[in-house]
Amino acid sequence: MNIQVLSDHKLSSVAPLKPCNVEKKEVELILLKDQNGVQYTSSTIMPTPSTHGTPCTAEELEERETWGKKIDFLLSVIGFAVDLANVWRFPYLCYKNGGGAFLIPYILFLVIAGMPLFYMELALGQYNREGAATVWKICPVFKGVGYTVIIIALYVGFYYNVIIAWSLYYLFSSMTSELPWLHCGNAWNSPNCTDPKLLNGSFLGNGTSYAKYKMTPAAEFYERGVLHLHESRGIQDLGMPRWELVLCLVAVVFLLYFSLWKGVKSSGKVVYITATMPYVVLFVLLIRGITLPGAMDGIRAYLHIDFKQLNDPKVWIDAATQIFYSLGAGFGVLIAFASYNKFDNNCYRDAILTSTVNCVTSFFSGFAIFSVLGYMAYKHGVRIEDVATEGAGLVFIIYPEAISTLPGSTFWAIVFFIMLLTLGIDSSMGGMEAVITGLSDDFKILKRNRKLFTFATAFGTFLVALFCITNGGIYVLTLLDNYAAGTSILFGVLIEAIGVSWFYGVDRFSEDIERMMGFKPGLYWRLCWKFVSPTFLLVVVIASIVTSTGLSYDDYVFPSWSNVIGWGVALSSMMFVPIYAIYKFLSMPGTFKQRIAYCITPEHEHHLVAEGATIRQFTLKHWLAI
Repeated sequence: MNIQVLSDHKLSSVAPLKPCNVEKKEVELILLKDQNGVQYTSSTIMPTPSTHGTPCTAEELEERETWGKKIDFLLSVIGFAVDLANVWRFPYLCYKNGGGAFLIPYILFLVIAGMPLFYMELALGQYNREGAATVWKICPVFKGVGYTVIIIALYVGFYYNVIIAWSLYYLFSSMTSELPWLHCGNAWNSPNCTDPKLLNGSFLGNGTSYAKYKMTPAAEFYERGVLHLHESRGIQDLGMPRWELVLCLVAVVFLLYFSLWKGVKSSGKVVYITATMPYVVLFVLLIRGITLPGAMDGIRAYLHIDFKQLNDPKVWIDAATQIFYSLGAGFGVLIAFASYNKFDNNCYRDAILTSTVNCVTSFFSGFAIFSVLGYMAYKHGVRIEDVATEGAGLVFIIYPEAISTLPGSTFWAIVFFIMLLTLGIDSSMGGMEAVITGLSDDFKILKRNRKLFTFATAFGTFLVALFCITNGGIYVLTLLDNYAAGTSILFGVLIEAIGVSWFYGVDRFSEDIERMMGFKPGLYWRLCWKFVSPTFLLVVVIASIVTSTGLSYDDYVFPSWSNVIGWGVALSSMMFVPIYAIYKFLSMPGTFKQRIAYCITPEHEHHLVAEGATIRQFTLKHWLAI
């Protein structure tokens, strides 16, 4: 248990407290006393306790760590939210779904669902000063969703670190006078490798787009030189991990460990580089990109406005899922980061600022990407749509190939892959911090041994990630990417939104925010939390299930058993919600109604249940309150 005390008439935090001797005459505090369920929420001037109190242990008097500076928190949130998807997914989605017209559903969903959920998670973590699991002392039956998001954050770490390891491998490979993916004739190239200078619209014919053509030196370097995909027959044929990628993965995991081992005091300093570097590089790449021939054609294609596309429901689903994944709500990261804030920090302003920065970054990166895609289309005499692609194909094949043809290509390649590294590393740090904070707040032994627990988490992700750097590792990575944080994370946030808005109560949550910042959230935010965001999430969950199809990677179609394993991975995190709810209900004392009451009332009100008082969740007024 922790106690936070602040004497300068400033509210510091909410924390459990045992009665103990405190040698201060005057303290102003907000206390939660969980021994007998009494809650003190008023600021009080307290005399020195009598000797009847229990002496405090060092652990009880230990204050929760806070960010060194406000900017550490902001950069950490921005660094987590701005990741590889901002560069490799949003620009292509925008181009494919009507260009400028796509911004209409995108901004709409940002305002009605993205920002409210972002704000909710920051406020939830900051007020309760707990990780994703223990924050549910506000409504104990929902604690399972805390474990769900922690498990999902762990799963994502398994494969996300591999993508960072690829970036590191490319970075080392770039440190030569001639980039290795410029020509054929290397050990990894196939006899069919074709010099890109020979490729043009007439050579490719009408059937194949340039982005899908796998015989270029850049495509072969990625698939044969890095992944060794040609040595695997499918997901059932993985082979051994590649030693070069193992070394890169070790370097990534060590970097993560030493960034996180001392908590936010160390990670808050690392983000000064990892969160700002991508902006510098994107700006430099944009300036270089717009000077290339064909660049303006690419930018025009990116920004073209086609309102007819908005008639397609898939465009709206793409916008909804992109805004959700882009902001990163639901991974427990925002709750964990906010829990280290000062109690009176203005998290409303932080939520608006960081979510806006994230979305502007996505849009801005499209100019750096499409100026180069325009150049590629010009160079090969093909249409923009023939070179436009997303995901790994964009950042590990098309963009590196374009860079290799520029004067000073080594410099541009090094700069580009440093950007990918920094985009990935702070997002991975955020995910791992969610796991560490979430579990160490729940199990105090882990908090006391944070460095050892951080090492165990990092080493565990390393061991599982080895499956993703075998010859057929890309198949394992594709499976995890589709199932580990697909429907399951949407489901997790839906349950979280219902738990806070309906069971805990929007009105009570608003009072918590007022206690922190001195003002209540407006009616708009309360309506979004109670009705709009849960409805939005429910629709997106249903859409993700209905539109899910069998897995494939290029021409390879995954066997049906691998889809079963994928759904097993998804359910393995989601099942914590019902299992914990059942466990909580059965472990509570009393009648059926009392058990329900214990499950859905905040822990500090459990004495009311024991006394037989009226529980607010059993009144109509609670459910109608906004």
